[in-house]
Amino acid sequence: MAKQSLLLAILFVACMLEANSKIAAATTAYDVLQQNNLPQGLLPLGVKSYVLRSGGSLCANLGRECNFLVMVGGMQFKFRYASRASGVIKSGSISGVNGVRLQVEFAWLGVSQVCRAGNQITIQLEKSSQSFPVSAFSQSPCCTCT
Repeated sequence: MAKQSLLLAILFVACMLEANSKIAAATTAYDVLQQNNLPQGLLPLGVKSYVLRSGGSLCANLGRECNFLVMVGGMQFKFRYASRASGVIKSGSISGVNGVRLQVEFAWLGVSQVCRAGNQITIQLEKSSQSFPVSAFSQSPCCTCT
């Protein structure tokens, strides 16, 4: 009985150390995206700081609002990031997104979820969704480089 308890305690500590090493291995918010099979270009350049909690809650501080364009198939898609963007990150997805909007026609719609399936990124909006090739987000856009 004592041997089983000791073994369980050792396994628990080993799992905690492994989980902490994965969190510690991410030195930037862009690393967190890549470790979760998402392209770094989902966040613009210039993230000042970020917080990643053990449940996957991620908050990135950009310091100020950021607007940029993503070109896909000759079409321009306008994105707007608040000074803070957040969500819950898991492998291949970010749910509960706050602080990110996409312009559709003349309206700015809130992004609620981002999912990767193969070479496609699907962005769930308030009333619709928009798919992009992963390559559209291979590089982080620059907010001040226009």
